Amino acid sequence: MDQYIPEGTMRAMVIEKIGAPLTMQTLPIPVPQPGQVLIKVRACGVCRTDLHIIDGELSDPILPLIPGHEVIGEVVATGSPSGSLKNGEIVGVPWLAHTCGHCRYCRQQQENLCEQALFTGYTVNGGYAEFMVAWESYCVKMPALYQDAPAAPLLCAGLIGYRSWRMIPPTAHNIGIYGFGAAAHILVQIATYLNKNIYAFTKPGDVAGQVFAKKAGAIWAGNSNEASPVILDGAIIFAPDGSLIPESLSRLDKGGIVVCGGIHMSDIPSFPYQLLWEERTIKSVANLTRDDATAFFQLAPEIPLTTTVQLFPLHQANEALNQLRSGKIKGAAVLVTDN
Repeated sequence: MDQYIPEGTMRAMVIEKIGAPLTMQTLPIPVPQPGQVLIKVRACGVCRTDLHIIDGELSDPILPLIPGHEVIGEVVATGSPSGSLKNGEIVGVPWLAHTCGHCRYCRQQQENLCEQALFTGYTVNGGYAEFMVAWESYCVKMPALYQDAPAAPLLCAGLIGYRSWRMIPPTAHNIGIYGFGAAAHILVQIATYLNKNIYAFTKPGDVAGQVFAKKAGAIWAGNSNEASPVILDGAIIFAPDGSLIPESLSRLDKGGIVVCGGIHMSDIPSFPYQLLWEERTIKSVANLTRDDATAFFQLAPEIPLTTTVQLFPLHQANEALNQLRSGKIKGAAVLVTDN
């Protein structure tokens, strides 16, 4: 490589032990290998998946680990000078970090199910840091409208929400969303743009969450154990609560679908077959594909999508995570560096 690679150290928030707070550490700036780029991080969203990793609900992360998979940053060095990305370009780094390209899933255009996939902030280091490396062909070139901190949640909450949305039939009109957080507040804007009605379900008694949902565009908001005013054509569950599956099925019309948009969910209680009968469907969403990202970021500026974010400096990652865990974040939390 005949280019300048930054040397020195960087600050990063690191998971040393599952269940313990993250620690601020000073580490060497990583060096991009062939096919990779070095990114100077501007911002990184704080995702509920990060909580699932830290709390041990997702098994076998690499340790020590720098979490974070909703990254906005600037390319500052490349491992392959002839690659598609150049220094100075603003990119996003999502959850899907790398795939093998040759397993049966990759050959079937299902790279989200790749048998050897790597995931940002889980099996490779992520964006709770001042610098990170990423495979350039899995980075997203960010549109001009989405190059700063408020765009960070689009890299997971937006992309997973959009993949979940595309599983709902286009003919569906009345759609329920269970768990009104980062993904839902983005998705409701897509629904409004497409003239769909969103019915938002929050934790019982979460009046602030219901107000936020209505402000974001939901035409109705209520408790998750409450009946919606209409029969639903489909539902998307983002809350990690398995009891919401039979609850949402009970609100669903014939032939409707329940899409589970989270990577982790508590056990699903037993429920009568009558709730599933009449060709209702339950489907999960696993990861995302690069095609999802391409389609999503073509649509986003047309709407245009906006986000509600609460910014935290990098060293306050634990505070951001704690507020997310306790339900105090309305919209999304985002860590920002002072680069």
